[in-house]
Amino acid sequence: MPSAPIAQPTSSAVTQGVRVTVRAQYLPEQSAPGLERFVFAYTVTIANEGTAPVQLRTRHWIITDGAGKVEEVKGDGVVGEQPRLAPGQRFQYTSGCVLGTPVGAMHGTYQMYRDDGSWFDAEIAAFSLAMPQTTDRSMLN
Repeated sequence: MPSAPIAQPTSSAVTQGVRVTVRAQYLPEQSAPGLERFVFAYTVTIANEGTAPVQLRTRHWIITDGAGKVEEVKGDGVVGEQPRLAPGQRFQYTSGCVLGTPVGAMHGTYQMYRDDGSWFDAEIAAFSLAMPQTTDRSMLN
């Protein structure tokens, strides 16, 4: 495993008044370490701290596993929605990903549109995906 420090399982970034906060967790009940299947859930909160409404139109995730394999995920909205947030409003959802290694990281952007037709990419700061360390090595067999 790499000896470089791993990011925290949480992150927060503000871009033009839009705060994106993420908290990740390992899901042991859905994972199968012996089959190189490590499942993680992440909960994202998008808060409009600005002065004008914004709408999330697209997502772009960059997922890197512990072996350095990179996967990009692009698409419309999140969990089937394109939430519009007035100033002071927030939207929260939970999604997940499956890695072939017990550690990894994610980061990305949400493309946000304003009523005047302008847009910007709201940053999703990097956060770690990591199976908790265990002294019971039998879990890995």
